[in-house]
Amino acid sequence: MDEQAAIDFYSGLFGWTYADVHGRTIAVVDGLPVAELLPADGGFGWTLYLNTPHARATAEKAYSIGGHVLREPDEVNTLIADPTGGVVGFRHVPPDWVFGTDGHGAYAWAELNTRDGAVADAFFEELCGFEITQIGDGQAVDYTTWAVEGNTVLGRQRMGRAFSPDTPAHWMVYFNAAPEIGADSVASRVLELGGRVTVEPYDTPFGRVTVVADHIGSVFSVIDPSRSVPLTEEEVGAPVDDPFDD
Repeated sequence: MDEQAAIDFYSGLFGWTYADVHGRTIAVVDGLPVAELLPADGGFGWTLYLNTPHARATAEKAYSIGGHVLREPDEVNTLIADPTGGVVGFRHVPPDWVFGTDGHGAYAWAELNTRDGAVADAFFEELCGFEITQIGDGQAVDYTTWAVEGNTVLGRQRMGRAFSPDTPAHWMVYFNAAPEIGADSVASRVLELGGRVTVEPYDTPFGRVTVVADHIGSVFSVIDPSRSVPLTEEEVGAPVDDPFDD
């Protein structure tokens, strides 16, 4: 990864500033960390990291229940693939660590896109203790939310026919668009900075969303939660025409 090119792209897109923390390049919004710039691993998009009290124990458990350990764990970090192929990291952070989720360019949401939702749900329920809630009928619409102590933290979507057959299981990370800027302006800015728009901005019950790729092709989503649009009666329960197809 050309780190300076990444710094320039995301500074131009989100206004991120950066801090050097023990040799790590941390992106900052309103004084709080929102991301870390790391060498690209050839994956689909941004790599999501989840908190764990002990990375090595998490890796060992993931392996014992059918996952694959992609990076030799230490006491702080590990990288795994779930049985359906989705790659996710685990990292131990101190109790007083704060992660930015407000402001333009801050983290908003993440969801696992996979072709075997039931296997993914069972794996992460056992690995992380997530509480699984099915959205839709599980057939035409198969989306689950994952919660910790009643607080929804992640989603899981089953990839359907709208995805090309060679699209791997992957995590989609969403970043916030400030209401005064909006998802449409972010999509336009991505093009100006040398990226591409994978999915033109569209309305959802959770906000206006666009799917984009940065200057090296890493895919992510941007959402403006202020622009939510309720589903119509015709759309409720209808099969999902997934917009993340490239």
